Amino acid sequence: AYDNERPLHHVELAAFEIDRTPVTNADFLHFMAEDGYERDEFWGAEGLAWIRQQGIRHPKYWSKEGGEWRVRRFDRSSPLPLDHPVCHVCWWEADAYARWAGKRLPTEFEWEAAARWDPASDVARRFPWGDEPATARIANLDQLHFDTTPVDAWPENVSPLGVAGMIGDVWEWTASDFLPYPGYETFPYPEYSEVFFGHEYKVLRGGSWATRTGAIRTTFRNWDYPIRRQIFAGFRCARDV
Repeated sequence: AYDNERPLHHVELAAFEIDRTPVTNADFLHFMAEDGYERDEFWGAEGLAWIRQQGIRHPKYWSKEGGEWRVRRFDRSSPLPLDHPVCHVCWWEADAYARWAGKRLPTEFEWEAAARWDPASDVARRFPWGDEPATARIANLDQLHFDTTPVDAWPENVSPLGVAGMIGDVWEWTASDFLPYPGYETFPYPEYSEVFFGHEYKVLRGGSWATRTGAIRTTFRNWDYPIRRQIFAGFRCARDV
């Protein structure tokens, strides 16, 4: 584990519900159809100012041609796959969608519990499916498909709690700021994690289709600015019980 994943510590969570799959392109189109980008009540002040300044009205790399939504992936354009997880959305877009849906983004600790905790054995797994490393049969990683895949395409990539697709396809934004764990110690140098700790970065979990198999696990913490859209990031929603 990298220094920002350490040390092992206990976190008490209140009861919560989390979506079984990431939010899909079809789901996000519903948000857009109900004027999600135009309705100020779904946006934090900073996020609202930013999307207005940038003129953002849909996820990055989407375009509408002849009445059909299409998505560009590198040098090719194709019809928007409705059953794939939405990708290339920033944290502000994810947060606005969650508010529109009457939900919220999960904290990184809720995400991790949903991804790895096995209540039957009272043990936390390294991956949702167990402790064995990912393979091409289990999860969409390592640039094998060079794109996202349908959210239910990987029947083995399901956690003990029944949550699907938590490793691979898209990084998932969480509600959490990138902060050190209690007892954190820098290793091997401050520039890996320590200099980035603060409220200006949000935590992402789970890896994407482009993430190398050996670099991802349920404890891995990625982080980026909440305005970042070019990364392979999507999200799922949660809510209190």
